Amino acid sequence: MSEFQAYLQLGFNHITDSNGYDHILFIMAICSVYTLVDWKKVIVLVTAFTAGHSVTLALSTLGYVNVNPDVIELLIPITILITAFLNFFYKTPKSSFAPKEKSPAFRYPLALGFGLIHGLGFSNYLRALLGKEADIFNPLLGFNVGLELGQLIIVFIILVIAFAMIELLRMSKLSWIQILSGIIFGMALSLILNNELFRTLAGMPVDS
Repeated sequence: MSEFQAYLQLGFNHITDSNGYDHILFIMAICSVYTLVDWKKVIVLVTAFTAGHSVTLALSTLGYVNVNPDVIELLIPITILITAFLNFFYKTPKSSFAPKEKSPAFRYPLALGFGLIHGLGFSNYLRALLGKEADIFNPLLGFNVGLELGQLIIVFIILVIAFAMIELLRMSKLSWIQILSGIIFGMALSLILNNELFRTLAGMPVDS
């Protein structure tokens, strides 16, 4: 296995690892309001997120940006919480004769901006893998491609489930969005409340 392939596998495993489900939760949050028929909108949205985290992943791994990992670990669930919360205000057509719904314009810069934060989280893991390795171009590229492959699979699964629930089981789209976003919101809130930095700042006891 080449170095590129090895880091591609590591990137794929990192984004799909259930033990580090915070990134998966964010992808679920930004896709919650869509189904398979909205695939073009999702591609644009995911591309914005990809552009954001690719930039900071590269800059941080190369040493141009350095942010306290504890701060990033708190900011990531906050991005999930905000995204899930905004989903509750997503408006769907009142009838099949209504004009086709449009994604609010703010969702795209939001995905881009929050992608910058998630890229810093990815870089912490990648830097730990690289150690003192001199040539990081191939590892960086392979890791990033692995992340994207894993991310696309997650997006596809979410859209298929949404399509099945809404089109096949006839659940209303609004109910689907609110239920899924509510679950994601609750999980993100739990991550925040159990975050060591948050508990320290809030004057709460921290588990030793």
